[in-house]
Amino acid sequence: MSSLRILIGCETSGIARRAFSALGHDVWSCDLEPAEDGSNRHIVCDIRGGILNDGWDLLAVMHPPCTRLCRSGRRWMSGPGKWTPPGKLPAGRTWESMRDEFETGVDIFVTCWNAPIDRVAIENPEMNDLAKDRMPADLPAPQMVQPFWFGQPEYKATGWYLRGLPELTATDQLGEPERNSDEWKQWNRVHRMPPGPERARLRSRSFPGMMNAAAQQWAGPAIEEIAA
Repeated sequence: MSSLRILIGCETSGIARRAFSALGHDVWSCDLEPAEDGSNRHIVCDIRGGILNDGWDLLAVMHPPCTRLCRSGRRWMSGPGKWTPPGKLPAGRTWESMRDEFETGVDIFVTCWNAPIDRVAIENPEMNDLAKDRMPADLPAPQMVQPFWFGQPEYKATGWYLRGLPELTATDQLGEPERNSDEWKQWNRVHRMPPGPERARLRSRSFPGMMNAAAQQWAGPAIEEIAA
């Protein structure tokens, strides 16, 4: 079987890297932080620093900074209308620092979307209107999927912005528990995590079942296309 050169961006857990690598592909991950698993196939770098030009067949960007781009973060960025001072800010933060984070998130997303790579998947929630105003004209609406579509009993709506890749299809969809039951509450563990220094990192971890499906469904069609 032919193999692809695949870059997994903005990931330290190694979950996506290992899923694609298990199929025999030449897979590397990159992030500003070291890999949790100590892999020698992880590059510590800013994904915008030139690595996108290294001849990849497929780019999957797992968790680019999205806090200021998503709909839930909109209230911190602007009051009524667009770019009016917000009524309230998080403790210890300034509007300028929040806007700096917004600009970083926009730049990383747009740089990855416009990378010279034929197949791109970027994981990000649905964006707020301020972020949408800054996106490329060819950006499609995200495909929203859930971990329980892929055999993992959890709720976390996950958006995939796709270019040159098919939408994911469910592989092992679980029946949902009764609302407000103990099982339902356990499925919502990501949303119920208490505040703390590890909350953001734990909430952003990839789901192994979803990434196994992505590896099968994205890498397979790409190989067929290259071989044709």
